[in-house]
Amino acid sequence: MIPELIANARKIVIKIGSNTLADQDGRINIAFLEELAAQVTTLIKDGKQIVIVSSGAQVAGLSIMGKWARKRDLHYRQALCAVGQVELMGAWTRAFGKNGQHIAQILLTRDDFSDPIRTLNMRNTLFTLVDEGIIPIINENDTVSVEEIKIGDNDTLAAQSAILWSADLLILFSDIDGLYNKNPKEYPDAELLREVWDIDEARKHITIGATNSFGTGGIATKIDAAQRIQSYGIATILAHGGKPRVLEALAAGTQPGTAFLIN
Repeated sequence: MIPELIANARKIVIKIGSNTLADQDGRINIAFLEELAAQVTTLIKDGKQIVIVSSGAQVAGLSIMGKWARKRDLHYRQALCAVGQVELMGAWTRAFGKNGQHIAQILLTRDDFSDPIRTLNMRNTLFTLVDEGIIPIINENDTVSVEEIKIGDNDTLAAQSAILWSADLLILFSDIDGLYNKNPKEYPDAELLREVWDIDEARKHITIGATNSFGTGGIATKIDAAQRIQSYGIATILAHGGKPRVLEALAAGTQPGTAFLIN
C-alpha cells in the first residue's frame, strides 16, 4: 500500500526528527539532507507538492555551542535553539539550493493553531509558498515556547500542519521501520504491522515500553499523530528515515514501513 499512497498523493507533509537529522557525532547529517533534498525535488518534478516539518534546532545548536551541552536551564535551551535554527536552515538552504529549489521558514507555537486569524494567515502562507514552488520548512518556535504555549513534539506539529494544509499524506520518519507489536530494540521477535486500518484496535495489541525512547514520546506520539489526521481523510506512513534513498525506496516498495490507512 505504501507505493500506492505515495503515487496517489499530491500534497505530502514529511516530518523529520532529530535522530534522523543527526549523524553519529551529534551534528547535522549534511549527506542525509542533500540526499533527501534531491528526492524531494524529483517528487516535485513529478507534480507533487511538499511541506517539510523539521526538528533539529537543538542538535544544530549543540554542534556550534558544544560548551552548553550540559546546561539544562530553560533559557540556555531556548538560546541554543536560537543559535541552532540559523544553522539548521542554512543547511537546508544549501541542500535544496544544489537542486535549484528555494525554501521558506515557518516557526509556530500552539497559540498559532488556536487563534483563527493566525490559523488563516498560516494556511494562506503555506498555499502561497507551495503554489510558487517554494518548499516550506516548519518547526516549533522553541526560542519562545514554554510549557503554556508549547506544541510538545513535531509529530503533533506535523499532524496539525497536514490538517491545516489539507494534505493527502503524512510521512513520519523514525529510527525504526514502522509500528511493531512491541519494541523491536528489545524484542527480536517483534512483528512489523505493515497496514493499520483501525488504530484503536491496533493499540490493544501493542506493548509500548515506558523506559526508553520507544515509549516516551517516540512511537506513542506517532500513533497519536496518525489517529489525529485519520478522521480528516489523511493517510500516514511511518518508516525508518535513515535508510538509503528513503523516499525512493518507499515509493518503489523496496523499504518496509507501516501504512495507517483510511476506511
